Amino acid sequence: MKLSEKDFQQIKDKGITLEKIQDQIDIIKSGMAFSRLKKAATVKDGILKVSEDEASRYVSTFEEHRDSISMLKFVPASGAATRMFKFLFQFLEDYKPSDESIDNYAKRCQSTQITAFVSNLEKFPFYAEVIKKTKQARPDFDKLSHDEKSYAIVKTMLKEDLLNYSFSPKGLLPFHKYDTNIATAFEEHFFEGAHYASSHNKADLHFTISEIHKEKFEKELLQIKAAIESKTDTNFEVSFSYQKQSTDMVALNFNESIVRQKNGNILFRPSGHGALLENLNDLDYDVIFIKNIDNVVVKRYHEDISKYKKVLAGILLSIQNQTFQFIKTIDKGEVSEQNIQEIVQFLHKKLNVVVGSDFNTQNSENKIAYLMDKLNRPIRACGMVKNEGEPGGGPFWVEDNQGSISLQIVESAQIDSENKKQMQLLKNATHFNPVDLVCGIKNHKGEKFDLTQFVDYNAAFITDKTHNGNDIKALELPGLWNGSMAFWNTIFVEVPLITFNPVKTANDLLKEAHQAS
Repeated sequence: MKLSEKDFQQIKDKGITLEKIQDQIDIIKSGMAFSRLKKAATVKDGILKVSEDEASRYVSTFEEHRDSISMLKFVPASGAATRMFKFLFQFLEDYKPSDESIDNYAKRCQSTQITAFVSNLEKFPFYAEVIKKTKQARPDFDKLSHDEKSYAIVKTMLKEDLLNYSFSPKGLLPFHKYDTNIATAFEEHFFEGAHYASSHNKADLHFTISEIHKEKFEKELLQIKAAIESKTDTNFEVSFSYQKQSTDMVALNFNESIVRQKNGNILFRPSGHGALLENLNDLDYDVIFIKNIDNVVVKRYHEDISKYKKVLAGILLSIQNQTFQFIKTIDKGEVSEQNIQEIVQFLHKKLNVVVGSDFNTQNSENKIAYLMDKLNRPIRACGMVKNEGEPGGGPFWVEDNQGSISLQIVESAQIDSENKKQMQLLKNATHFNPVDLVCGIKNHKGEKFDLTQFVDYNAAFITDKTHNGNDIKALELPGLWNGSMAFWNTIFVEVPLITFNPVKTANDLLKEAHQAS
């Protein structure tokens, strides 16, 4: 690795060590370490399915504790809306109203998305705003044909000098249309959070955002906060953070040299949502709810959504309490053989920990040290929904390089696509990950864990990208709920599909969960 004095200064300014740079280069050169799936997690084999009675008991457990613990709702919200409108950008590029109808275009391009979009324009929450802006840009709008109007509307939405929706953070786009107002996803997280992430009429919300969007979020917060607090009888403490520059990654050209910008500086790239582990690690709460910015629904579903957040939290608190009791027993130095067997059964049945095959051959001291290591970790309860063809990662039993087996959330990108057996396991998975987590990040003494100590850094992603027209290999940190939480204690819980309603394309806003009426 040949670096100049200028390079050293650039690296220092970012807060990155030379050792980290070398580690990044080594990982890219050695190639991505794919996950080794043993089998998909299923109900009764890694996924807990609770009855209605059990759900009620877990909700009660949460309600009993909510006023005595500190809670936070953590919302990754840095994503721009570009991908939402990908099919509309393609439409603008390929379609000419003077040459063909939109129906013919849709048939020619085999695009059902554009047909659904133009047929339901009035149902979109941004319709009124777009029409108003379009008429300003096109005074002759009312004289245009239906296809010309549709084209003009899309142009207004996406053009930089008009509404420029694709550049907006997804969290600040119009998401839901009510009788009296249009709500953004950002706003909906407040109303939803008041149901389950509040105590003593107070709720703390934390959004990770792009620094370039800070003023937009602060402006929106100023406009909506007072009204939401009045409607929910809840005071909100809101904080923002950004992906740290120290988590940025180098990239390599295909000749394995470091990729540089035109001015000669090293090209540093954002390292994916795994970088947010640093943001999470800066927070000091007993319980943290994690949910993506675009996974919100209209208010009539908030009670249903909240019920299962409380179920997850109740499960977390119940198992965490038992974990702490076992750790305190070990701390007292009064561990009997019966205690050891009780802990082994607890790890197996409640935390899905596969105890090593040589455990019973160890002496008592080694057994206790082993059990303490397995117990004394951050813990997470993760909602899992039945697989209905949605994209995303899923829950699996995974084997590591030492032969240890554990429950993990695995993305499709972590699986070797040329390995037919592994791909078949992925295809046949019964559940997938909606990013619905409740986390306990403190130990039995109320001290924060250092979350960076529980990461599987071998689970980093290597992706093929382009820079200035050249192919490069880029590196991303292990995903926040993937390798970044690989060594947490994990409980997977089946939750209803209503808890998963992300907006990946604009047309997702037409789904029932996003329509107020």
